[in-house]
Amino acid sequence: MSAPSIAFFTRLLDDAAPAERYALATAQIQHAERHGVGRAWVAQHHFHAAEGGLPSPLVFLANVAAQTSRIRLGTGVITLSLEDPVRVAEDATVADLLAGGRLDLGLGSGGTPSSFSPFGEDVRHKAVTYDRKLGVLLDALGGRDIGEGNALYPDASTLGERIWQATFSVPGGHRAGVHGHGLLLSRTQPRPADALRAPLSALQDPIIDAYLDALPDGVAPRITASRTVFVADDRAEALRYAEVGLRRAAEGFRRQGQTIPGDDSIEELIAALDTHLGTPEQVAESLAADATLDRATEVAFQVHSVDAPHEQVLRSIELFAEQVAPALGYTVNPTLKEKA
Repeated sequence: MSAPSIAFFTRLLDDAAPAERYALATAQIQHAERHGVGRAWVAQHHFHAAEGGLPSPLVFLANVAAQTSRIRLGTGVITLSLEDPVRVAEDATVADLLAGGRLDLGLGSGGTPSSFSPFGEDVRHKAVTYDRKLGVLLDALGGRDIGEGNALYPDASTLGERIWQATFSVPGGHRAGVHGHGLLLSRTQPRPADALRAPLSALQDPIIDAYLDALPDGVAPRITASRTVFVADDRAEALRYAEVGLRRAAEGFRRQGQTIPGDDSIEELIAALDTHLGTPEQVAESLAADATLDRATEVAFQVHSVDAPHEQVLRSIELFAEQVAPALGYTVNPTLKEKA
């Protein structure tokens, strides 16, 4: 497999009012484009500002598309279980046209149980709901009849070939592979009670195996592994922000019923939450030990759950693209870097 490309990922969690959050995230994506980052992913979250600041990612990305020119833009993810799949197809198609074909459509079944009821959905049925809506979405993007002789207008062009599915599970990896879609892997995920200190690769490599086994012949794998990465000029600076962000994240995971091993020292939290931070040399060494990244076609770096201030996020983007990625052999797009 060739060297992975790099992507920037944001949940839009800057400590600011919503309009400023959107402006800061846009500036971060523009900064990533200037430094040769190939794609930007944004996450969708409903109702809870502390989980994520963006309920409408396609609206946001249409605006970002007007302020960038080359970086690809992806939803990581749209919670399809809560959406009307025909409207997702329509909105994604229009956003892709406005972006000049730069949109990638990442989908997931949803991870916040309390968000389902306001949309009239039952979280207990989310897997069945997701599969049903995925079928409708694929029919729409494929130009097929979606009822009463209706088909999508404008047509989706090749957008149906740019779908990704996010999952924590082996069956989810199989599903993404069967469809020939891309696979989105999370920056961290819960461990079973008998393996709380297992490396992230122990959970994610079986997902990749199932994905590759199910992928149709002739379809190239697309595997994006997201990771929490905060690169700073010195480790002490990185730890100062991590003390706040990682402790807050650990508390949030515990409220959801997840066990966080260790004594709550900052170094234990860094390990438990799969965080890579420090100087460029330290981050490169840490990422090099993550076996799953050797199988990825793209590594998406995000500052969450460190959640550093905007200026430090910009600096982290620079240091990752300029020093960490080359040290690991990751692909930085020179065309983006030269022309953005």
